[in-house]
Parts: sequence; structure tokens; C-alpha cells
Amino acid sequence: MKFDKHGVLGMTKMNYDPARPKAENPIKIQDVSLRDGHQSIFATRGRTEDMIPVAKMMDNIGFYSIEMWGGATFDVMHRFLNEDPWERIRILKKHMTKTPFSMLLRGQNVVGYRNYADDVVEAFVQRACDNGIDILRVFDALNDFRNFQTVVKVIKKNKKHFQGTICYSLTEPRMGGETYNLEYYLDKAKQLEELGADTICIKDMAGLIAPYDAYNLIKAIKEQTDIPIHLHTHFTSGMGDLTLFKAIEAGVDIIDTCMAPYAYRTSHPAVEPLVISLLGTNRDSGLDINKLADIGKEMEKVIPKYKHFLNDTKNAIIDTNVILHQTPGGMLSNLVNQLRQMDALDKLDDVFEALPKVRKKLGQVPLVTPTSQIVGIQTVNNVLFDKDGEEFSNITEQVKDLCFGLYGKTTLPIDKEVQKKALKGYPRGETPITARPGDLLEPELPKVKKEFKDLAKDIDDEVLCALYPVTGRKFLNWKYGLEEAPEDVKPKTLEDVQKEQELVSKALSGELTAKKVKPANTKAFDVYVDGEHFNVEVADPNAKQMGVVVKKKEEIAVGDDTGNLVAPIPGMIIEYKKKVGDQVKAGDTIVVLEAMKMFNNLDAQCDGVIENIDHKAGDSVAKGAILCYIEPQV
Repeated sequence: MKFDKHGVLGMTKMNYDPARPKAENPIKIQDVSLRDGHQSIFATRGRTEDMIPVAKMMDNIGFYSIEMWGGATFDVMHRFLNEDPWERIRILKKHMTKTPFSMLLRGQNVVGYRNYADDVVEAFVQRACDNGIDILRVFDALNDFRNFQTVVKVIKKNKKHFQGTICYSLTEPRMGGETYNLEYYLDKAKQLEELGADTICIKDMAGLIAPYDAYNLIKAIKEQTDIPIHLHTHFTSGMGDLTLFKAIEAGVDIIDTCMAPYAYRTSHPAVEPLVISLLGTNRDSGLDINKLADIGKEMEKVIPKYKHFLNDTKNAIIDTNVILHQTPGGMLSNLVNQLRQMDALDKLDDVFEALPKVRKKLGQVPLVTPTSQIVGIQTVNNVLFDKDGEEFSNITEQVKDLCFGLYGKTTLPIDKEVQKKALKGYPRGETPITARPGDLLEPELPKVKKEFKDLAKDIDDEVLCALYPVTGRKFLNWKYGLEEAPEDVKPKTLEDVQKEQELVSKALSGELTAKKVKPANTKAFDVYVDGEHFNVEVADPNAKQMGVVVKKKEEIAVGDDTGNLVAPIPGMIIEYKKKVGDQVKAGDTIVVLEAMKMFNNLDAQCDGVIENIDHKAGDSVAKGAILCYIEPQV
């Protein structure tokens, strides 16, 4: 029987043998379970110790590469897991000697949320290469490839693989329209070819690319260049599997997938169904489904440690909001989390309505880290703080940087009125730049080396502190035993999970009883029963006694005109710009507060003298917490 051909995909004789001959044009597969898999569904909380048991097994599969670093891992590991990010590369490299390691690099943003000076970028990329990264997937949130120049120079010097990346974005449900159309992407692919890309990646971080759009896009790029094409798409919208199949038919060279335990929802399509589906075709992956199944079983053993991070508030595993609002899943969860912390979840529909307007006024940028955070948080600020018809009344520092040009060139011009308002009093000047942002940034490492000379032991420590000075200092104090790491950054064991499950069972059966006297040594557990969250404390003879400072009710105040400067949103204090005894005027910036990775300058509401500062850099504060007291001048 003669079968139809599907694009470049043709049918061949069926062969189930794991040692079957290589297909004529096999699809290459990169596994992203150890980076984007747990980042997408478990808040990047995957620990190195839980990757080691499957490392050698995955190394023997025959993946094109394994993405295991970059993206949010660098931030989360040192901030929330008390793990040295550099150490993960070295440890896994000992167990995985055959398969190339891949990382996600945010261009001049490196693995942070702003553009860093060239010396920091050069040092980071060099150390990534030195520690064992083979393939560097480089993207820029604005698709401004001037932000690749410094990165590419170091990659090429080290003879590593430069994967140039185009961030896929839409302004309507399907590819097209005046902005993100086929011509836009073909032009970007041409630019990457001129930059010397070894492969070109279409990075669809929100799962927006529809199957036939993927087919047409891949086919058109393949007709334009001989450089291999790599497709990265998420399952968020539910189109991921379909999109990969049409891309394979169009001739895509490499695709990203996850092992089943880390797949679907806001993550990626699973590898196992694809392997079976492509048997008997000229694009057969050649992978052994039995070995993949064994890895899945091993992974399932540690998944219970992370299940509490899984968003299971609804039964659907797809998110239609992605299609309706072109909002990436991670961005959506951040918006919901921020509104919940501010007791304003009822404003979510208002945020969705305002989001396209804010995005357009900020240059119709692609929505990917960090622009998704920049646009998302500014939208929340507009919804919550704009009054009497005023717009952009509370502008974040990152929006000001974007308006000045410090992130690069936006897809469309930024609204002139918004730009003028954002740059009023901006320290670098009120006229936007058009040059490559890195050309304006002074070297940062000399200052870092001086500031952290008594704490940083090597260049890896110094680069960490250059990227994250506040949380980096915290981590190095933990790392070198200068401070005890708090309980919440320590690993959860399977025994802890079992105790939580027992508590859930007792709670459901009504067996839990309350004692009037709380035992001296207790351990707190987050318990979820039918979607509801409970914090349960259990007596534990091995738990260390920890001092807890309970603030008086009056300390968690709301803003007034008495001189109290309060946090309008929950966040982490980055720095105080003033100190006790300083004379200040209304409008002077007193403290910088980080919320959802974005910086907010909080200004004095009156003239006066700072009499008291209640916190320090690195402290997390709740909405309404008093940050300092200013004695008003009469």
C-alpha cells in the first residue's frame, strides 16, 4: 500500500527493535526536564540531589542535548534552595559525560532581569563555558540582537555552540497582522544567520504558535537558510503536541520535549508519545521507549517533594487565557500571585483588560522574561494606583529603563507621553538613547570585587554577587557558614512528605485535635486539603528551637500622613537610599522595594527628618509594613 507523504515526513517499514537502523532524517530531541520542565510546573525548585539518580540513565538515551541550566535556575538555586548554581553544572557533568549540556541565556540580561555591563556578561559566559556548558541558547526579550554582541564573542572564542533565538510573540490569536507576521520572523532569522548562529531557535515561551503557523514558519525559514532550526514550544495552550508534529513535517531539525513526569500543563509536550508516533517514518527519533519509561519511573519517586508547587487549582491542564490574552503561563501566575498578596484578586479581569493597552504603549514588546514582568507589574500598578483618569501614576524603575532604551529597541515606538512621564528626573537623562545599551554601562566587576572582597572566594562568587548583590550576599553567608540557612531553604525529604500526607489523612478523618500548650520544638508543614492551604505545626524532637519575632499589630500599619512610609505592596527591600538623621523632602526616594523581580522607588510623603528605619536590605516585608518614620517639619 502506498501512503501519502506529509511534508518531508514519509512512511517507512515499521520496526519496533530498540536497535533499529537510523532513519533517513531523524528528528533530534533536546530534553528540557532538568531546567524548563521543573521551572514551568514546580517553580524551578528542582534540586540537584534529585537529578543525580536519573543523570546516567538520561545520558544513555541519545538525546541531541540536555538543557539543565540557565533561565530562572541561577536565581532560584541560590535564593530559595541554598545551592551554588555553578556547582550543579560540575556535579551533573560527572554523571553525564556523553550528552552536550545546554543552557538558556538572556543575552545582555545574562540570567538576571536587567542589562549588565559587558565585563559582567563576559565573565559569566566564560565561567559557564569553563564549568561545562556546551550549547548556549541566547535570546533577547526585545529581539534586539545588538544585545547578543558581547555574548557571542565569548561563545565563539571558546568554540562553543551559539544558538541564536527568536522570541515568538503575537498581538492576535494567530501569526500575522502588522507586527508579528511571517516577514518579521524571516527578517530576524536572517539577522541571526549574519551573526554567525550555529542553529536558530524559535522560542515560543507561551505555547502560542499554532500547528499550521509553525509549519509555514519552519518551511519558510528552511527555504531561506541551511542553518538547522530548533523549535521550543510549551503545552500551555494545549497546542504543543500538534505544533511539534506539523513542525516535524515541515522539516524542523530539533525539538524540545520533557520526560512525562515533567511534561504538559505550562511545561512541554512529553517525549514518549512522540517517540512511538514517529516509528515507521523517515523521521523516527531512534530513541528507546523502554529506557524512557525506566527514567520516568525513577523520576516519579522524587516528584512528591515538589507537588505542592503544582498549580492544580483547576482540573484543566491547558490555559485558554494564553490564547485569549497572549499571556504566558508564568506571567499569568505572577499576576495572580501579586494580586492575591495585595488582597486585590478581584481586579484580575481589569488587569487582563488593561494589559494589551499597557503593552502597546510600552512598544508592543514580546512577553518573555524580563519584559513579561515589566509589562505585567506595570499593568497591576496602573489598575491599582491610577486615579481620576491619570495613567502610569506609579512607574517601576524597569519601565523607566525600558523607556530610556536600557533594554534595547522596542518592536514599536514607545508612547511619547508615557516615555516623557517615565523619564522625568531620570538619573541618566530625559532623552532616550538609540545606541546599544551595553555601550553606556560602566564596568561593574571592580566595584563588586571591592564590596565583596571579604566574602567572595573566587570569580564564580563574584559573578553571582554582580548579578544578585542582595540575595547573593545572603547565600554566600550561608555557603561559608557565617549565617545559618533558614529552614525554608533546606530540602524537603520524602519522610517530610509522608508526614504531611498522614496529617492530611487525619484532617480528613477528623482525628486532629488541638492542644492548649504548644510544644517547644515544632516543625511547620504546608498542607493542602481539597485545594485549601493549611499551615500545621507538629512536635518534632529533632527540630531546632528558632526565635521568631512577632510584630505587634500596630507595626503592620497602613499609610497615613504622620510620616510613616509604608510598603504599598509586598516585596523585598533592595536598599535604603537614606539613613537615620537625614533631612529629606517630599518626593525624595527613601527605599527601593523589589516586587516580582521589579524595582519600585518609594518616596517620602512629607518634608522632615528620618527618625527610625525598621528594616534592612534583604528583608521581606508585607503590604502595609512600616519601612521608616519621617518626623514631619512643621
